[in-house]
Amino acid sequence: MKLTLIGNGVMAQALAKGLVKSYEVEILGRNLNNLKAVQNSIPEVTIKELADNENIEGKNIVLCVKPYALESVSARLEGKANSVYSVLAGTTIETLKNQIQSKSYIRTMPNVAASYSSSMTTLTGDKALKLEAKDIFSNIGEVVWVDTENQLDIATAVAGSGPAFLALIAEAMTDGGVKAGLDRATTAKLVQGTFNGVAKLLENQHPALIKDSVMSPGGTTAAGIEALEENGTRNAMIKAINSAYNKACELGKK
Repeated sequence: MKLTLIGNGVMAQALAKGLVKSYEVEILGRNLNNLKAVQNSIPEVTIKELADNENIEGKNIVLCVKPYALESVSARLEGKANSVYSVLAGTTIETLKNQIQSKSYIRTMPNVAASYSSSMTTLTGDKALKLEAKDIFSNIGEVVWVDTENQLDIATAVAGSGPAFLALIAEAMTDGGVKAGLDRATTAKLVQGTFNGVAKLLENQHPALIKDSVMSPGGTTAAGIEALEENGTRNAMIKAINSAYNKACELGKK
């Protein structure tokens, strides 16, 4: 099966790195120099400059452009695709149908961990394509199918934006270790290992149980949790998820 990725940004490259292991992948973009740089880093892909009248008849399209670029890109496309998989945040299936002709449409929200086949990807859209969509995106990590586009917008905030939120926490933990007196390289290694371990724990335990298992009476963890609660960490994360979700909804209305 051949997949045609339109766009050559960070997400397109992350997807391509995961998908080339199982599919023939071509990447279409508007800047040939950027495309050549992509091919240098992912030699297995085929690159092509997006034509002014690009024929997508019968192709399986993975749309990886920015939401604001949809109209200008779709104006270049001719013919009817077999399927369109869109990673455009907040962009509804109705909007996609108005811009690109295709037999089927799927909205998908992977994250940048796709380049290491560790994405947490959410899917929704035409149920006739459900199994195929899950097969495709399981090549880049775990997949979850949801029944509504609103649920996918929420998932965008949690799993699509989530790596940035967790990366900020990881950076802050590293800075905290450095402030306390440990060198940055050692602290960064400790943070990385801690994140890896917690990921395994979360596969088997509720977050509250993990916290309670570490938080002994009057101990160091209890002191740290107190500081986090005093500074509104929990509330800040809830607001971050809701702000990202609201932004996805806002993009869908444009």
